[in-house]
Amino acid sequence: VQLQASGGGLVQTGASLRLSCAASGLTFSNYAFGWFRQAPGKEREFVAAINWGAGTTYYADSVKGRFAISRGNAKHTVHLQMNSLKPEDTAVYACAAEPLNYTGTFYYTQRTWYDYWGQGTQVTVSS
Repeated sequence: VQLQASGGGLVQTGASLRLSCAASGLTFSNYAFGWFRQAPGKEREFVAAINWGAGTTYYADSVKGRFAISRGNAKHTVHLQMNSLKPEDTAVYACAAEPLNYTGTFYYTQRTWYDYWGQGTQVTVSS
């Protein structure tokens, strides 16, 4: 399984960026995809997640109303549209995936729940 994140960059406050995560090698019919970020000196934190099959989405309070996670046209591709960016959004953003091949509770916001991780893409927002 490989997850490839792209789309990061350096932008000014208030700008927008669109991150993409392309997954390959996934064999189950449904997955959860999550975006997490890590700023220097801080722990990796949850940003957004999506249940690929159901289309349901989840957001951290800090990005609700500004960020939107969505399914791409290609299977197992996920986008994170980031609007109204702030300097505190500066971080390395990484995508993660978890198979949803069982019934029970899904822990979309917990980084330890995800089995598959891609490399990060740097997002820097200047003030």
